[in-house]
Amino acid sequence: MNNMSIKSVKKQGQGTVEIFGFVNNKRLLKGMIFVDLRDLSGILQLVFFEANKDSYEKALTLNLESYIKVSGDLQAKPAKKGQPEGEKDFELAVKEMEIISLAGEQLPIPVMMKTDIEANFDSRLDWRFLDLRRPENQLIFKTWTELEKGFRKYFSEAGYMQIYTPTFMSTASETGADVFEVKYFDRQAYLAQSPQFYKQMAMAAGLERVFSFGSVYRAEKSFTNRHVTEFTGWDFEISNIDSLEEIMAEEEKALISGFTAIKEKLAEEFKNNNLEIEVPSAPFPRLTLAEAKEKLIKAGIRGLTADDLDSEEEKGIAGIIKGETGHDFVFITDYPIGARPFYHMRREDQPELTKSFDLLYRGLEITTGAVREHRIEVLTKQAIEKGMNLDDLEDYLNFFRYGCPAHGGVGIGPARIIMKLLGLSNIKEAIYLPRDVKRLRP
Repeated sequence: MNNMSIKSVKKQGQGTVEIFGFVNNKRLLKGMIFVDLRDLSGILQLVFFEANKDSYEKALTLNLESYIKVSGDLQAKPAKKGQPEGEKDFELAVKEMEIISLAGEQLPIPVMMKTDIEANFDSRLDWRFLDLRRPENQLIFKTWTELEKGFRKYFSEAGYMQIYTPTFMSTASETGADVFEVKYFDRQAYLAQSPQFYKQMAMAAGLERVFSFGSVYRAEKSFTNRHVTEFTGWDFEISNIDSLEEIMAEEEKALISGFTAIKEKLAEEFKNNNLEIEVPSAPFPRLTLAEAKEKLIKAGIRGLTADDLDSEEEKGIAGIIKGETGHDFVFITDYPIGARPFYHMRREDQPELTKSFDLLYRGLEITTGAVREHRIEVLTKQAIEKGMNLDDLEDYLNFFRYGCPAHGGVGIGPARIIMKLLGLSNIKEAIYLPRDVKRLRP
């Protein structure tokens, strides 16, 4: 007999079946024990009859979250009051049961009970494997999976190659961001803040279109709900571009493909969790930073700095654009050189501004992108202006000495997309095992 998922068992509707799952709930009645069994696909009621002594006595010993295998006959449950005509639910009359793993009597955190989950956030992260048994948390990683499938679908159809970049670097890859220093045999190395340098190397190598999915690290002592010290970054880089617009258009296509994949696979689960998945339409709204600041000031929102948007401004401009256009996404372009890395190309008509953008989704920055400076003499000059050590940058600068196409690309924070899409209050909920300033376990 082949074991089946609970969802497929309910579709089958009759016959003898075998299933595995966690004990979600247990109720004793005279001569019967009811157990709700849970797997990744759903919940099914089991019925143990006292006449079947072996399985009944085993069921008496079950604690919540024990893992069991059962087989028996599927039968229709009596219709509930108000149940639509023709709609059936099923239960399993258990003939045999095997206890695969008996859970301890006292769980360290409540798993399926309704509770104030925010009040116990640190405990939930300490016992992450138990917390992830909650269906709403499993939806997080189902969503991750479909979002990545959609991105990969677009990259494949658009002729991208995947590259796998190093985690260890001899020099920091981003100016202005703290780095983790590590001992690397007899010298010092850094954990990569992004695959930026190596994406650009791929352009110099003639690979033309590349994407990279991997871990990146930021040694920032931030304690906000949107910062962690290790996260997954999705990056792409493209050659032979004429403008920033081409990069933004590429990201729009990838995001639309990703959101479409989620909707095709998970629309029903979203609905069951009181969520909605809306596939965005292109083009996304676009504003220069100066235009965004002007709108914010008119709305009575003033930021902390002139050359960037703080978190309140991000929320504010997103709300304004949502009201004006109905769109959840907005590109903010033309950031001043002081707010951007040395390798961002500067505008010819306004050299104090860069050909760069941030993409906001529901009031949170999820992407930084730019046209890169590929001219070695200009790149060297900009590095010196930023106070960079040219000796440390020797390998990077060599990428541009022997012919390199004009190029640009983006770095995307998918956990931030998931956080906003699912209405999570903290980015750590969107990460399988989050790492922050204080957390290195489990």
